[in-house]
Amino acid sequence: MYSVIINNKEHHGEAGQTILNLLHRIGVDVPALCYDERLHPFSVCRSCLVKVKGQDQLQPACRTLLTDKMVVETHTSEIEDYRKGILQMLARDYPFSEVTRFPQKEFHQWLKHYGITEETKNTTTPVIDSSHPYMQVDMGRCINCSRCVKICDELQGQFVWHIINRGDKTKIISDSKSLFAESSCVSCGACADACPTGAIEDKQAIKLGTPDDITRSVCAYCGVGCEIEIGVKEQKIVGVHPAKNALVNKGHLCVKGRYAWEYMYAGDRITQPMIRCAGKWKKASWDEAIKYCAERLTSISKKHGADSISIIGSARATNEDNYCIQKFARAVIGTNNVDNCARVCHQPTAKAMSMVLGTGASTNSFDDIERAKTILVAGADTTESHPVVGARIKQAAIKGANLIVIDPRRTELAEYATFHLQLKPGTNIPLFHAMAHVIVSEKLHNEEFIINRTEGWDEFKKFIAEWTPERAAKICGVHPRLIRESARLFAQKSPSMCFHGLGLTEHTQGTENVMALITIALLTGNIGKEGAGINPLRGQNNVQGSAVMGCDPAVYTGMASVKTERKRFEELWKTDLPATRGLTLPEMLDAAVAGDLKAMWIIGYDVFFTMPNSKHTKEAFDMLDFIIVQDMFMNETAKKFADVFLPCASSFEKEGTFMNTERRIQKVRAAVSRPQEVKADWEVVCIMAAAMKKKELFNFSSAQDIWNEIRDTWSAAYGITYERLDNNGIQWPCPTTDHPGTTILHTETFPREGGRAKLSIIEFCPTPEQVTPAYPFILITGRTLYHFNAGNMTYRTANKDICRADLLHLNPKDANIIGLQDGDTARVVSKYGEASLTVCIDNSLNKGEAFSTFNDARVFINKITSSLRDKYVQTPEYKITAVRIEKWSA
Repeated sequence: MYSVIINNKEHHGEAGQTILNLLHRIGVDVPALCYDERLHPFSVCRSCLVKVKGQDQLQPACRTLLTDKMVVETHTSEIEDYRKGILQMLARDYPFSEVTRFPQKEFHQWLKHYGITEETKNTTTPVIDSSHPYMQVDMGRCINCSRCVKICDELQGQFVWHIINRGDKTKIISDSKSLFAESSCVSCGACADACPTGAIEDKQAIKLGTPDDITRSVCAYCGVGCEIEIGVKEQKIVGVHPAKNALVNKGHLCVKGRYAWEYMYAGDRITQPMIRCAGKWKKASWDEAIKYCAERLTSISKKHGADSISIIGSARATNEDNYCIQKFARAVIGTNNVDNCARVCHQPTAKAMSMVLGTGASTNSFDDIERAKTILVAGADTTESHPVVGARIKQAAIKGANLIVIDPRRTELAEYATFHLQLKPGTNIPLFHAMAHVIVSEKLHNEEFIINRTEGWDEFKKFIAEWTPERAAKICGVHPRLIRESARLFAQKSPSMCFHGLGLTEHTQGTENVMALITIALLTGNIGKEGAGINPLRGQNNVQGSAVMGCDPAVYTGMASVKTERKRFEELWKTDLPATRGLTLPEMLDAAVAGDLKAMWIIGYDVFFTMPNSKHTKEAFDMLDFIIVQDMFMNETAKKFADVFLPCASSFEKEGTFMNTERRIQKVRAAVSRPQEVKADWEVVCIMAAAMKKKELFNFSSAQDIWNEIRDTWSAAYGITYERLDNNGIQWPCPTTDHPGTTILHTETFPREGGRAKLSIIEFCPTPEQVTPAYPFILITGRTLYHFNAGNMTYRTANKDICRADLLHLNPKDANIIGLQDGDTARVVSKYGEASLTVCIDNSLNKGEAFSTFNDARVFINKITSSLRDKYVQTPEYKITAVRIEKWSA
């Protein structure tokens, strides 16, 4: 700790801090127009200069480090005159009407502070570029502070903004050199967030004004769990910004989190319960709707048994919502038929990690990205599906980290990769086995870790000896040399960190894909330490939480086994619980087709649109007697099949917690009031329980009440109180209220019998879904940056103007053979159905492979996807469907 004299008063600072850091902490304000706490200081504006004793020249506070006994003066007459001169120079030709219009802008505040008014007249004509859906560019207000350039480079890594010319002719332009909408911008909004003048400004801010109140909460999109600050004016959201001190996103957001919130005010949002009568929807009161649902569920249960009913939780709902949902299924209905969308995405991850490591959750934290020397990304187009994490990985690679990308497509991260292993879809296991072979045969393995912390080493050595890179290359299509070099890099440049996504899990061997990846980490000792681990990139904002809360037929809250812990939960809940095996969502659909399942309550999940082979899903729904859909919008499931629609609150309108992909539990806070007839999901469940004579089991008056019951059922979260979450999120396990949370799992032992991880012997079994003369292409489905899952939220925002529809990406050689060009319409046919898509010529794909996103209900890509499933957890094989592609003609 350093002793520093600031303006004749003693203060204390730490090594590595700058003078400006200390000034901010003690409340001494100086202008710093090129400074942003998220950036490395670069001192181009010179407005933060201060006097340091012993230095002849004034020093920039933003980049001058503290030293012990340093003496600093910040506001001498000399410094103040200098600053005013700097500001007058920057304000030359500045449009002063904007100072009055936007008084909250940092530059405008300093102009007012130093009494600089319209005495310097603006002589330039503004040229306003409004071509971008979310941002307006007015370079007449640019003061060349370079924040936009630096934040785009250092935070997002997109390199959109560039400084050209020198001296008085210096200016900043986008890489399009023309309209901003034509640039390479990915609409993260970082430049608008950093700009001190409004030269780059959010259109939402221009239209809706400056917020009166700010509420901190958590983004409602992907599993990264970015913390946000929600601006509210007159009880309406007017903007969303990143929380700059957030541990997860470090002051960054993607286009969805920052801008795609206006679905909240979509004209077709359902704000009152509805009952379908004679094929038509009619509005109903809550009393009427709940009474009708309770009577129907009770009648079906009495006639067909409790297991004729199923309930689907929501990965978009809070932990508290999902806890109530699964408790209702078990304690009110009396069935373990409860599931959530983890079943169709990362359930293979949870199963594999539980089997091999003992816990089905991410082992490390996002902060380990910056600590890793090598990062392996398998089956995840991270900059599209988890953009803030993708940007951090990209920045790590730019700064020198080794990057291995395993993906059938040449993704954006592949452009930064040391090695891109562009394997044939569905051949991850041969590739991982070959990497393991190289690690073992070349003695690159961590023998001490293997002997002390794993089991099955001798058997594994014999098995893996046969999986040479040459053998694997014939299957996966990756050159043996690339396999060897990647394996060596991963083993020798440690710590090595693994990320994986749905490109690994959504296969017939999804669980085993993840097991094979874990094996590589175990062989090299890259588990239980900083900069390493196995880290699944979860899809939706609370998919980890919905599963951990117990929306899974096999587990209660805290992943407690239904088989072994039923008695404990009966004692906790003071009621009898079902002993029969529950059905997974795919099994529920099968049971409905067979006539064994009669009713389904679906919360925050468009099952019909998102399940594969929609023909089978339709057949299942047609057989059900009663369907409740609880959502914000009339989704595809509700439109075609629901009997009752119950409107629910958004995450902007309720309290609770989300759990992100790094096991971090964070507080969700209501920023605005919800529509009068809309309820939080947990409130609906409690009302339904009361109507079914089980009110005493759901005697909750707030989300906090529910969370406290969760803590009592799940010891790993007992120490995470709402009060502790007021500051930052906490990662479980956190068993006591003075525990800091756990950033890294498995540092000393694994929660398996004997405390050891398992080296898995996995036989490769190719998917039955193979190309044939009738279906010569493999279709891969995946995510896009601008839309989210079923598109219920993003297609109700201006994101639809950036990305208008799902596209069919084709290798140019394939397109040429078929006779297709960019913008043509193609007919895509599989054994399961057909769809029409607009063609996008794409060099990132190998010949014989096609790619499409799955967000657009007009396309409905799941009409053609395969219904094959993982043998462990029944996750569908979305990533491989054999298709033929034809030029569409009307």
